Amino acid sequence: MGCGRVGSTLATSLERRGHEVAIIDRDPLAFRRLAKDFQGHQIRGVGFDRDVLRRAGIEEAFAFAAVSSGDNSNIIAARVARETFGVKRVVARIYDPGRAEIFERLGIPTVATVRWAADQTLHHLLPQGSTPDYFDPSGKLVLAQIHLDNGWVGRRLTDIEDFSQSRVAFITRLGEARLPDRQMVYQEGDEVHLLTERMRLPELEQRLDAAPPQD
Repeated sequence: MGCGRVGSTLATSLERRGHEVAIIDRDPLAFRRLAKDFQGHQIRGVGFDRDVLRRAGIEEAFAFAAVSSGDNSNIIAARVARETFGVKRVVARIYDPGRAEIFERLGIPTVATVRWAADQTLHHLLPQGSTPDYFDPSGKLVLAQIHLDNGWVGRRLTDIEDFSQSRVAFITRLGEARLPDRQMVYQEGDEVHLLTERMRLPELEQRLDAAPPQD
């Protein structure tokens, strides 16, 4: 639902991966954003209207994305897809970070664009600007890219885990994501993505941004 820049890009990408796609928008001019070779269904209407969703094939849908420009529309459409039509894979684009957190606790994944943009900007502005990649639906756990002091260079990732009592989920090295093993060491320029309890994240930012303890 939503044929703006995000929706049109998403629809085109899915189709090029071999999926059958239907896209809904109330503005017929919005479909001009689709690629010229797009062969999917273009449905004009309100994306949370049950009849419109049926015309789009919601009853046979594997997944549903609500990516219009309105939070309320996305919330309603996602809930209708999940609760009325039983679509198991549903995601909603939400601008309001507070709403996004509440919606996550209802069990529907959200893409909170404002929070994401702000977090990414903070990460580049501040040494201690962790970048949350994922919150679990309960809001208890967070996967975050976290800044480490240069004193950690040459230390094993298991040392970071032991010190922080958290889990290194993966690192990004020279633009390539890698799963850690017990022998892997932290190198200058690595981006470390840490899985931890959300409430501990500010504390871990401060501890890992300082030189590690000496053996």
